[in-house]
Amino acid sequence: MRSDNVKAGVQQAPHRSLFNALGFTEEEMKKPMVGIVSSYNEIVPGHMNLDKIVEAVKLGVAQAGGVPVVFPAIAVCDGIAMGHIGMKYSLVTRDLIADSTECMALAHQFDALVMVPNCDKNVPGLLMAAARINVPTVFVSGGPMLAGHVKGQKRSLSSMFEAVGSHAAGTMTEEELKEFEEKVCPTCGSCSGMYTANSMNCLTEALGMGLRGNGTIPAVYSERIKLAKHVGMAVMKLLEKDIRPRDIMTKDAILNALTVDMALGCSTNSMLHLPAIAHEIGFDFDIAFANEISEKTPNVCHLAPAGPTYMEDLNEAGGVYAVMKELADIGLLHTDCMTVTGDTIGENIKGAVNRNTEVIRTVENPYSKTGGLAVLKGNLAPDGSVVKRSAVVEEMMVHEGPARVFDCEEDAIDAIKGGKIVAGDVVVIRYEGPKGGPGMREMLNPTSAIAGMGLGSSVALITDGRFSGASRGASIGHVSPEAAVGGPIALVEEGDMISIDIPNMKLDIKVSDEELAKRRSKWQPREPKVTTGYLARYREMVTSGNRGAILEIK
Repeated sequence: MRSDNVKAGVQQAPHRSLFNALGFTEEEMKKPMVGIVSSYNEIVPGHMNLDKIVEAVKLGVAQAGGVPVVFPAIAVCDGIAMGHIGMKYSLVTRDLIADSTECMALAHQFDALVMVPNCDKNVPGLLMAAARINVPTVFVSGGPMLAGHVKGQKRSLSSMFEAVGSHAAGTMTEEELKEFEEKVCPTCGSCSGMYTANSMNCLTEALGMGLRGNGTIPAVYSERIKLAKHVGMAVMKLLEKDIRPRDIMTKDAILNALTVDMALGCSTNSMLHLPAIAHEIGFDFDIAFANEISEKTPNVCHLAPAGPTYMEDLNEAGGVYAVMKELADIGLLHTDCMTVTGDTIGENIKGAVNRNTEVIRTVENPYSKTGGLAVLKGNLAPDGSVVKRSAVVEEMMVHEGPARVFDCEEDAIDAIKGGKIVAGDVVVIRYEGPKGGPGMREMLNPTSAIAGMGLGSSVALITDGRFSGASRGASIGHVSPEAAVGGPIALVEEGDMISIDIPNMKLDIKVSDEELAKRRSKWQPREPKVTTGYLARYREMVTSGNRGAILEIK
């Protein structure tokens, strides 16, 4: 056992004295030590129930002969962090989570780990850590929130942000806004649409790192407590068989996750997180893979914000396994990939059934024949940009309009809510990338304002920042290279015509190469917005959005 490095032998007597201080018995000292990485806190709705999940995992581990030991991981609520300086601290926590978990796990020589995340950066951060540490590891999330109900319709957080835009447009009263505020988020759990948290928890099943239902069983269902107990038992079986994360998270497994991503219509943030996870296993993930896979993968789900269904509906319809079975039946998955069950993907999904062909369309009758995401390139984004095309209305799939240029999110929001943006415009928000932000803020406020103002089918938004999974419409993010390093987005001027062609994966500025070269000769880097603390260190190490905003030592 790895933990013998801190428990066995005469040289470890001082270590055992400290375990004695923890109340360990002699019997426990002879058993495998399983770290339970708990993301529980009292500020994130998706994490307020994780104490119950952790207790259930501990019971499962103990029942299967291990000794569970809990240690923490941080988590930010993207919704609460949205629209102010707090959003600079969201994406950057992914690396803090990975780093701190690596430190704790290796410093204390755990034999195995159970990761208990739920929200946006918490899941990929712990997946990155699992790949680095490489001891037997299983994931169990806190589960999705139930949808809210307003005037007889299911609603969620994206509805709330759009309601603010409607109120600004004068089409919703303050009393109606208050009703949304009180009803759209009715339970604990990760917000109820196919936003980033639920996307990554579903993709954890596709990667093979979580048991069936990890991504979809609602947070408030007792079934999730049972799942957590089974996870505690499963990690002990993995330990016995010595199956490790790098045996599971292979290149083929990453490509499986990307394929399932396309079918589900996941958040654009998955195009930051999958490359970062791939980097940890030594796989150089080019985001252009997305188009290749998207062209042959049908989009079979339209969960909020793309459509009227929610995570609870996906769960009842058969969950991620039912989606994977649809894909496997037409040869789109690597079914021989190993999983935390000790069986392959193919063996796991063999009996999966699609119980609702409106929530999960069949591959013969998809919402679209191509996947939910697309990577656009062109002279405005030479290294790529990302759009959730499954959430774009048909009339905006091809669009050309004048650039309305803003150097920060706040200025754009003021213009949108002030009625200064009109049908046909292309809103450009720059200097919000990984370095420029720093921290690559999500742009849910401006996209929601555009939708709430009734401009969702006539105005596009382009940024070197990123979008919440709750964003919808012609929202194109991750524009690379970013403005802070002199990417073409830094050279756009007010009124320049921007051409968007999602079916042909093109994003161009209608300006001659000679004019762009002239503008480039005059461009000067901006002074950093932040010069101290973690964000300053992050800015110095972070790479471009098209590489997953991973950190590299210069």
